[in-house]
Amino acid sequence: MPSLYDVSPLEFGRLHRFPLSELPGKVNVGQFGRPWKRGGSIGKFIDTLPRILAAENLREVIDRIVGAHRRRRTILWGIGGHVIKVGLAPVIVDLLRRGYVSGLAMNGAALVHDLEIALVGKTSEHVETQLGGGRFGMAEETGEYYNEIAKEAVREGIGMGEAAGRLLTGRWKPRHAESGVLASAYRARVPVTVHLAIGTDTPHMHPSADGAALGQATLADFRLFCALVRRMQPGGVYLNWGSAVLLPEVFLKAVSAVRNLGTPLRPITTANFDFLQHYRGRENVVERPTREGGSRGFAITGHHEILMPLLAAALVESDRPKRGNAKRKR
Repeated sequence: MPSLYDVSPLEFGRLHRFPLSELPGKVNVGQFGRPWKRGGSIGKFIDTLPRILAAENLREVIDRIVGAHRRRRTILWGIGGHVIKVGLAPVIVDLLRRGYVSGLAMNGAALVHDLEIALVGKTSEHVETQLGGGRFGMAEETGEYYNEIAKEAVREGIGMGEAAGRLLTGRWKPRHAESGVLASAYRARVPVTVHLAIGTDTPHMHPSADGAALGQATLADFRLFCALVRRMQPGGVYLNWGSAVLLPEVFLKAVSAVRNLGTPLRPITTANFDFLQHYRGRENVVERPTREGGSRGFAITGHHEILMPLLAAALVESDRPKRGNAKRKR
């Protein structure tokens, strides 16, 4: 029975075809990864990754950070609370001492976790078991020390990050201070800024919380962060780790303020590292600040507890002298 439609299928007999070798391809054997060989270095491991997509992006981010370090450009790190509570403070501190961290921006959760580690050597409550009885976030020392940091900042006319470092290395001297980021950064004179949103951190529930002090301290840190962002001109780097909303918003506003005051921030490199790529991290870190002037933004997806040590190992490896240079130094 013939079709009742008034249109017939196309005949393909006259299609033009071409040799496969003449057609462009997005992937070729020169980009393939290579098997691992026992006894290699982390640098060699990075070299074995395919030169495709995320692996190539990671390689380029590493190269740009290394380049900024060698040219003594500003390298800023934004870290969310998860970065601290999965045990990465020693990695950050080591990179800080090697000159790969020019400044650190924290959200309030990162401050809470770093503070608790300094005070008692542990952090991260079991929210599910504590919330039912109204015990979640009610650790007395966390609330008292966190809110005292804000008040100290106001008294001394400094930001919350600097006040935390000063108290942890001075009047307080808790047993585990050196296991966190704040004390080590303060001793190294690397600026730390803390960016709060009232109601997001457990110490905001405590009676010692002073909204005026919290607001004034974190505003001082925002302005300090803007000054650090201005130092990224030209060729600086901003790395956002594990803050999906707060720090991407803070960074975008800092970029706008700095450009409004006459610093173009071009070219710069930005990268967002997270186990999920969220809207604000993608737009406010990777895309919007890098659309002009030879800048470049990257999105690297993965778990912090794997990605950061991998990146750090590659950076440390890059510090090793070339074989020829080592011979000449002898």
